[in-house]
Amino acid sequence: MADRDPSDFPGRATVKPTAAAPAALPGKWRIGRGRPWPRPVRIAIRIIAALVGLLILAWAILFITKGRFLKPTFERIATASAGRDVRVAGDFQFYFNLINLKFVAEGLRIANPGWATRPTLFEARRIDLDGATIAFLFGKRRINRLDLADGRLDLEWDAAGRRNSWTFGDPDRPGKPLDLPVIRRATVAGTRLRYSDPRMQLAADMRFETIRAADTRFAGDVRFSGEGRMRGHAFTLSGGLLSPNETVAGGRNRLVAAARSGRTALDVSGTLPAATRIEGADLRLVARGPDLALLFDFLGVAIPETRAYRFTSHLTKDGEAWKFTSLAGRFGNSDLAGRMTITMPGGRLRIDAGLRSDAVDIIDVGPFIGYDPERLAAQGAKGAVRRVNGAPRLLPDAPLRIEAIRNFDAHVDYAVRAIRAPNLPISNVALTLDLDRSLLKLSPLTMDVAGGKLASDITLNARARPVMTSYDIRLAPTPMGRLLKGWGVEESGTSGVVKARVRMKGAGDTVHESLAHADGRIAVILPAGTFWTRNIQLSELDVGTFITKMFEDKLKKPVAVNCGLIAFTVRQGVAAADPILIDTDKNVMLGTGSFSFRDESLDLKFRADGKKFSLLSAQSPVRIGGYFAAPALGVIGPELLARGGAGVALGLVASPIAPILAFVDIGDAKSAACGPVLAGAKASGQRTSKGKPRDDVGSGRPKG
Repeated sequence: MADRDPSDFPGRATVKPTAAAPAALPGKWRIGRGRPWPRPVRIAIRIIAALVGLLILAWAILFITKGRFLKPTFERIATASAGRDVRVAGDFQFYFNLINLKFVAEGLRIANPGWATRPTLFEARRIDLDGATIAFLFGKRRINRLDLADGRLDLEWDAAGRRNSWTFGDPDRPGKPLDLPVIRRATVAGTRLRYSDPRMQLAADMRFETIRAADTRFAGDVRFSGEGRMRGHAFTLSGGLLSPNETVAGGRNRLVAAARSGRTALDVSGTLPAATRIEGADLRLVARGPDLALLFDFLGVAIPETRAYRFTSHLTKDGEAWKFTSLAGRFGNSDLAGRMTITMPGGRLRIDAGLRSDAVDIIDVGPFIGYDPERLAAQGAKGAVRRVNGAPRLLPDAPLRIEAIRNFDAHVDYAVRAIRAPNLPISNVALTLDLDRSLLKLSPLTMDVAGGKLASDITLNARARPVMTSYDIRLAPTPMGRLLKGWGVEESGTSGVVKARVRMKGAGDTVHESLAHADGRIAVILPAGTFWTRNIQLSELDVGTFITKMFEDKLKKPVAVNCGLIAFTVRQGVAAADPILIDTDKNVMLGTGSFSFRDESLDLKFRADGKKFSLLSAQSPVRIGGYFAAPALGVIGPELLARGGAGVALGLVASPIAPILAFVDIGDAKSAACGPVLAGAKASGQRTSKGKPRDDVGSGRPKG
């Protein structure tokens, strides 16, 4: 029967075999209307669940044991990572307090590298901190709370400025800048910080303590105080840092600090985003003292000495830049405002500033070229003069601080609306200063002078000794009436102008030395114009006209200047007339002689030859001798005395009118060709109005 085919039984239903139905999946592995999860997804979910379980287990173990069993592991890993010994003498805790990391260590000690002057970088009786775990996972180091008791932190650079004690790993690797984690709140007791940087000549020793804050918005007030020395100057530093109460959302740390060094004082107040975070700070700085140069000495930056100052500024740190904005204050009797930024590109100090003054007192300008500000303040212009070997000296001898300007680079734009100075109409000064590795450029330096424009380019190359200074100073046509008004020139009757150029180059570490060794040329050109003053007759030395006019209230007619040139060729600090030649409507004035930047002596001789017949012309030269600071004018010289003697002799043998004959000018002066004069040509290039070479203007070399 078993072998019979089912078709042998007609009328009976045929049952077809079917495959076994799969086992039903649990509901949690199904998607939507019963469709199961893909196998890879189920595996991944199981792995994640296992990991989460393990993390929870690890968290529970750490939380229950406080992670004390990790102490040997911590010491071993920290020692290997830091490249120096790390030990915990007492209790050790390392666990997660819910989410944030909890770290406690008693007797923690971290050794210094072998080259350091002290054996320990950091040690503390107890350190207790809460770290932000989530922030750490995103590469940010943040400590929400720090309690530090009896800590000692010793930070130092080596003598070469290449290594420091807080850069871990290879002890010979280059040092990195100190980068502290963000600390939101801190309680510090009995803690000291020592810092040493031989290259900056800086050593400081600070003490920190925490007291309960009087303001309920703050949890504690970390007070600090200490002392140190920087570049030979002793200083003290004190202040407080108030950490915000944890119940105050978004609270900022409040900082108050005061630094003192002699009569120099700095006060800083404001807020910090965190106890160890300056970037983004909102600070106010007040600086005052007897001399700004003393303040900048702390940075190793050389600036001119000043009189007493007081400045305020907003201060913040933006990346690697310290920014001083809304800067305002006074030095001496002058105001100053603007901004300044200090950076360290490539480890080299750089200062960028944009400054302006509404009015600067001329006495406050003196120190910028080497004069003593205290002497100027006490004695005025007389304070610029000193005596050397019994002779008066005017040029400053203060040396350029070569070593200091090698320490930094700078770019400064400075504008002054007006200079307060008697008889010196200067305004709208604009200066661009660039210092690049001991090459100092004051270019351009421009100013308005009595309606004209003075422009100059001055370069001091201190890359080698002695300093090489080049001067290029240009005065555009300037009205003489306004320029010389303070010296008795009648502005309303003077239409003449003056233009000038000085080009010299000399070696020396002071203004006096560089000029004393300078070579170059000085030229003052007088185009055609009128000149109205009684004193013009002294220059022309037409005594007949001068005596006639001196008793009148004023000159009725200005003197007409056709052209003029007052020029000197400078060789090794001695400037010889090359030439001095002024052609007027009545006279030709000639000058010879020289002056010296070396000893500041003057030895010049002027004479005026009349073009027309004149009585009492007295053509004896006027001599200017003495020194820059004390010139001596000799109106009557030996030649005039000889003429006077001849007049007396004639009077004895002739008639009472005879003495006047000795002072008769026959009027044989050679008129000048104004082309070479206005071109500033040397003596060898001067011509008469008839085109002939002049033989009365000297050789452009000093005698002897």
